[in-house]
Amino acid sequence: MSIARIQFRVLCLIFLALSVPAAETTAAIAIVGGTVVDLEGKAPLENAVILVEGERIAAIGAAGKVKIPKDAEQLDASGVWLIPGLMNMHVHLGLILPGKMAAELANESEAALALRMAANARESLLAGVTTIRLTGETAHADLALMRAINKGQADGPRIYSAGEALTITAGHGSKGSERNYDGADELVKAARTQISAGAKWIKILISGGIATAGGDLDAVLMMPEEIRAVIDAAHRFGIPVTAHSGSPTATSIAIDYGLDCVEHGYFLDRPTLQKMKEHGTWLVPTIVVSQPATEPFFKAIGSPPWYLARRNSAGVAHWKALQMAIEEGVKIALGTDQYPHEPNDGTTATAREAQYYVDAGMTPLQALRSATIEPARLLEAEAEIGSLEPGKYADIVAVNMDPTEDIKALRNILLVMKGGRVYRNLLEQ
Repeated sequence: MSIARIQFRVLCLIFLALSVPAAETTAAIAIVGGTVVDLEGKAPLENAVILVEGERIAAIGAAGKVKIPKDAEQLDASGVWLIPGLMNMHVHLGLILPGKMAAELANESEAALALRMAANARESLLAGVTTIRLTGETAHADLALMRAINKGQADGPRIYSAGEALTITAGHGSKGSERNYDGADELVKAARTQISAGAKWIKILISGGIATAGGDLDAVLMMPEEIRAVIDAAHRFGIPVTAHSGSPTATSIAIDYGLDCVEHGYFLDRPTLQKMKEHGTWLVPTIVVSQPATEPFFKAIGSPPWYLARRNSAGVAHWKALQMAIEEGVKIALGTDQYPHEPNDGTTATAREAQYYVDAGMTPLQALRSATIEPARLLEAEAEIGSLEPGKYADIVAVNMDPTEDIKALRNILLVMKGGRVYRNLLEQ
């Protein structure tokens, strides 16, 4: 075994040993007195009891209707609203953006990357995000972290990962010093490699992007035969495919070949969005990255002028695309392309993303669904997560007001429970 690998394992063991464990559960936990929000738009359940046994919800009902075991720990949620754990479908726990951030992390080792990702995972969970989809990481540190979280060796959200994104030479996300893929055969093998490593999604980058200098954001960079080959190869294994795309042309081509999801969609037009609606193609907007409220974040991390210019130039079209997507009824799942917990405009990127959806035309309930049950549907995991129902994982968040009336409720997270374990509890403060 190489010295580098030994150092990597030692650092991981040190990190895990130093991690502060979440509160252990008793035989059962009863969350009492809160108001359970109904994601179908029905009246909320007031003065409710949510009984949690182990990792899952055992029962939900009005006070007096649910029998609470004598040895159950009780959490008083009086005066707060209870919702499912939030989800974020476009995350890079190892995010590196151009400018000061890229310079500081230029020589980051795989060991340091894994530790940074683990720290970001924990912070994401503490921010109320209990499930994330990773859309392109490095060195399969994401898959190692996913397994560590699943085994209880590290704290973080449930992870669904696309492994390493498939980039073409000179395309968005490509680097001359790293492996890129060209032609259908290379891309098919690359997709199979990610699937073999444990990826649950495949991500392709089919158009230009903000973080890559030069070229149009809506340029069609991946050839149709390459797009088709990857989607076909992944679908043969039952693995869905998502595409970074700002291009209506590239997106339309990919939809014809069975693309499952579009990331960003900076310049999508109405005909393309109507096609997405017809085919059931999902959109993860990441609108927070291109809008004015988050510009201070990019300046704070030292983003270079060319990056800010590309971001700002895309922002107007990106906003119109989101508005049209909502009007056309395209299936939308929340994603930020920032750390879920990243401070932005006085809140987290996740909460600000949802707030933007309301500004763009969603109702608060629709925006809440985009952060809960809709991502669960995207992941085909709605039988396990996404809503508060008996039998599902006890991923529960408490907020201080009704989010179906005002989505800004997501700015104030008072309780975070994932799989029956309490990671954050401000209910008594």
